[in-house]
Amino acid sequence: KASHETVEEMAPSLATRVGGVALECCIYNASGPKSGHISDLSKVGASRAGAVLSKSATLEKQRGNELPRLKKIALGGGLCEGSINSEGLPNAGIDYYISDTVLDGVAATGKPYFVSLSGLKVEHNVEMLGRIAAVHAAAPSKISGVELNLACPNIPGKPTVALDFEQMEDVIKQVLAHEGFAATALPLGVKLAPYFDGPHYDAAAAIINRYKARIAYVVTMNTIGNCVVVDTETESAIISPKGGFGGIGGGFTKPIALANVYQLRKRLDPSIDLVGVGGVSSGEDAFQLILCGADAVQTATAHWLQGPACFDRIALELQAIMAAKGHKCIDDFKGKLKPYNRDNKPKEQEAPPSGKRGGLLYLHCLTHALMALVIVALLAGDPGWPRS
Repeated sequence: KASHETVEEMAPSLATRVGGVALECCIYNASGPKSGHISDLSKVGASRAGAVLSKSATLEKQRGNELPRLKKIALGGGLCEGSINSEGLPNAGIDYYISDTVLDGVAATGKPYFVSLSGLKVEHNVEMLGRIAAVHAAAPSKISGVELNLACPNIPGKPTVALDFEQMEDVIKQVLAHEGFAATALPLGVKLAPYFDGPHYDAAAAIINRYKARIAYVVTMNTIGNCVVVDTETESAIISPKGGFGGIGGGFTKPIALANVYQLRKRLDPSIDLVGVGGVSSGEDAFQLILCGADAVQTATAHWLQGPACFDRIALELQAIMAAKGHKCIDDFKGKLKPYNRDNKPKEQEAPPSGKRGGLLYLHCLTHALMALVIVALLAGDPGWPRS
């Protein structure tokens, strides 16, 4: 049996950087239903996830919207799985997410810890940054970065900041003016709403590029807000808050997430890293987002439905795809999406090769496929894998 070290040497590397922070694996959790308590965060850290991200914190503890507010959904005759939510930012409050309980618990896993913020007012974001700065001064190794959520669509009476570009720039400007937080040099990321039109990509990227000296990374995208899912039998919406309106996540969102990553990567300054979110439930999903330009990917719906084991599985599947294609690291294919042309159309649309050349091509593909399966089997079967 191959040693653990031999398996690691054979397997493609999933290492990356987000805002200058080194991650051993390019896959980690989005701020979602299973990121609100240290028991959940510790499980993420113990998996192959490359980092741990907190629930989006508000200044004070929030109960969130009334139940039911989160449901699994299946569309297209059950072919596609996802979720709809109008949680309304339920969370334990910023003081919990920067408490010794959480900081020490995540630190024990050895993974970088990012704190997500979603203040109900810009002044709340500024206050929370001040508290993070104070904690960071006392324990500089326990917080790796901050993700500023400008994209929550589920707060009754509150607009989505990332869809109001004037307000978005004002929030960023006030946050970056906080001298205490600036002194920490902690990387700051901003989480954006999904965009659907060229001028929206232009406007968002222009704002972020103006502050590229302090914005280290961008996370795209949040759920697709203001959607309704109907139960035909009861003739009603399936969630209660906001008249049944909520944000859609999961597999339905992936084409939109791919477009947002691709469009923003073309517009953002190269110094700004990009994290792709939306529909990641397999290694292929992660591969496609990275191909469009993501430096890392997050998953929320798959994590909610499958638990932290999803990170191990997605990582193994991604490594298998990379091995089959001969990629040794994600930089080998990151941001290298090809435009469609007749020379690179999907293989199933081409006539099967024949003759000696076809046989050699078949053997070549079979060899790569077997190599990928061996890597997956070795990684999955090694009792020392995954490392926490």
